[in-house]
Amino acid sequence: MSENKEQNEIKEYADGWITERKGTDVPVFLKFAFIVIAGGAITYFLAYMNGETGHADRGPLVQLMNAATQSSNGLMYAIAGLGIVYALILVIFAFKKFHEE
Repeated sequence: MSENKEQNEIKEYADGWITERKGTDVPVFLKFAFIVIAGGAITYFLAYMNGETGHADRGPLVQLMNAATQSSNGLMYAIAGLGIVYALILVIFAFKKFHEE
């Protein structure tokens, strides 16, 4: 009887490779990791969307390449906006109250 009850309390995914107890939620530090990782990725993208123009060796070459290829800041900001929308959806999903059916 106790083994049957215990079996009902454990959910298995991927043929038993991943298990969890019913009703448990994601740890809070993992939820905040979503924010840190998404924020870091978006910040990195915005900082280097035109290349590393401030670098002592490569900077002038990157600036010449940007001048020759006519990089589009508007497109890059639109892509960053999509990343921000995705990050917001991810954070809302991560912090939403878990309901098990």
